Amino acid sequence: MFLSLAVVGGLAASPAVASAQGRADIPQSHPAWANPQSKVADTAASSTMDFRVYLNLKDQGAAEAAAQSVSDPNSRGYRHYLSPDQVRDQFAATDQTVSAVKNWLSASGFSIGEVPSNRAYVEATGTADQVQRAFAVTLGKYQVKGQTLRAADKDLSVPAALASDVLGVVGVDQATNLFKPDHTDGADPSATKQSRVQGSPSTAPPSNGFRNSGPCSAYYGEKTDTTDPAYNGKQLPYAPCGYTPAQLRSAYGLDQVAQVGADGRGTTIAIVDAFASPTIYSDAAEYAKRNDPAHPLTKQQFKQHIFPPNQALEPPDQCDASGWYGEETLDVEAAHGLAPGADILYVGGQDCEDLSLDTALNYVVAGHKADIISNSYGDTGEDIPASEVKVFNQISMQAVLEGIGVYFSSGDNGDEVARLGTPSPDFSASAPWVTAVGGTSLAVGQDGKRMFETGWETGKSTLVNGAYAPAYPGAFNGGAGGGTSRLFGQPFYQKGIVPDALSTKNQTGGAKGRVVPDISAVADPNTGFLVGQTQTFPDGVYYDQYRIGGTSLASPVFAGVMAVADSLDHFHHGFINPVLYQLTSRTSAIHDVQHVDGAVQRVDFVNGVDASQGLKTSARVLDYPNLTIHTTKGYDDVTGLGSPNGVAFLLLV
Repeated sequence: MFLSLAVVGGLAASPAVASAQGRADIPQSHPAWANPQSKVADTAASSTMDFRVYLNLKDQGAAEAAAQSVSDPNSRGYRHYLSPDQVRDQFAATDQTVSAVKNWLSASGFSIGEVPSNRAYVEATGTADQVQRAFAVTLGKYQVKGQTLRAADKDLSVPAALASDVLGVVGVDQATNLFKPDHTDGADPSATKQSRVQGSPSTAPPSNGFRNSGPCSAYYGEKTDTTDPAYNGKQLPYAPCGYTPAQLRSAYGLDQVAQVGADGRGTTIAIVDAFASPTIYSDAAEYAKRNDPAHPLTKQQFKQHIFPPNQALEPPDQCDASGWYGEETLDVEAAHGLAPGADILYVGGQDCEDLSLDTALNYVVAGHKADIISNSYGDTGEDIPASEVKVFNQISMQAVLEGIGVYFSSGDNGDEVARLGTPSPDFSASAPWVTAVGGTSLAVGQDGKRMFETGWETGKSTLVNGAYAPAYPGAFNGGAGGGTSRLFGQPFYQKGIVPDALSTKNQTGGAKGRVVPDISAVADPNTGFLVGQTQTFPDGVYYDQYRIGGTSLASPVFAGVMAVADSLDHFHHGFINPVLYQLTSRTSAIHDVQHVDGAVQRVDFVNGVDASQGLKTSARVLDYPNLTIHTTKGYDDVTGLGSPNGVAFLLLV
């Protein structure tokens, strides 16, 4: 890791380092992957760039103390939330600071763009040549994780007179282009669905189609595969076809309080993703009509704020605009399904690079546009420039001050060892001021009740010529992210609850780190959620339905649970981590998710669409054991404290 800024409870603003000629470096403001060995080209001097200069708070320490006070049930300031105006007046950069930064940028030849209402940043546009001269760097193109991304060759610098005002500069590099949606259908990646149609984000067609083959079960255990060979000595149940909203509301006990009007009404859930599906409302409305007709998604309940698409992606559609459509669809349909009375605000970033996702998040927070924000994307691990980390931490802390709950999916690649070589949680879920939502495999019975729930880590064995390979427990095939952060120290709310055996992982000198996740909900695509989406099939573009999962499912599901808690308890819960750990961690309000031996049988189309190229049968092991993170009794680094346990949870949080 190139970044080590762990502190207890938050991330301190690093002081700028004095350099020559009246300038100061912004420490660790370029990513570690931007090194001479990975450079492939220079950046064209005439290319146009948008970037944002984020500004330090007036008093970082006071802001952190206030955030802890409003969220800590042991504090006298508990739930005494601030308005956006109060946050701005007490903590934001001054008008004089904003003017000084704008004047410097204008003098450097940049066009000045937005300054949001919370004065979080100054946006500017200019050429790469102007950026190089203004920040005293050379821009290049670097190969990283299969992409070619722009970055500076060294730390950015600013005039020494502005050093104490600048939190970070974001958009000069394309590090956030590595953020990906955390959803999966669990199918073979060679299926047709994975071959995305490329194009500019404003014209990208719906993603290529995907369907689930039968047989499958309407509920867990309805049908058993008696024709294929036994797996590990057992005939396996067929995977559920995809749980409906009613099944998940029942499994998590939400139907019990709906009778008294607690269905999310009075709460707005914001969904933040990149881009915007052109068919999102019609798809979500059709989905509710088919699968949950008593709870339609009305036009009054659904709003969008979509940032203009970036027409200068490098190369075109590098972020896979159509691929994000499925993420948005899952998030909206799951949130509405769990909390059908809540309002939904979709906020679509102009792309997945140049901090567009953080800009979208800041839009919600600066104007308190929602009470809950669900985010289902993240980086592979924590290899993120310090500027991005500090900026995100500042936005999420403002959300805490305002009483907004921010939820992030924990990731879909388990401990990340397979991709990184070392275990790591994913950023942004590892940040201290957000609630990281892990994933489970959920068995919902015929009566709609939870039969069992275990950690989501999948082992896959494919049936070939009458034998399963690899043998039990198969090969790792995706699972909930988790582990101990190298970026963030142990936050106050995890002290005394998270075992030292976990908090001291990845640490040195007796230090303790932030452990992910905090809470969990259904995520396993093999016990997943039914979604409906307009897709591009060989015979045309039209709406169809399929089963999906990932912690992208867990985050909006849990956001929906919290919206129902808001309407039942008649207040907005805001940042719930302190309550989760201090009040519910040792009570029946949390269902302690533990290891369960189990597996399901899946039959999939080879091409992901139809049987024309044949079928594939595979056994999917639940809670695959061969990772560095494990589902255990009590707090663990796959499911956190556990999952919400019906009415007891709704009342206690």
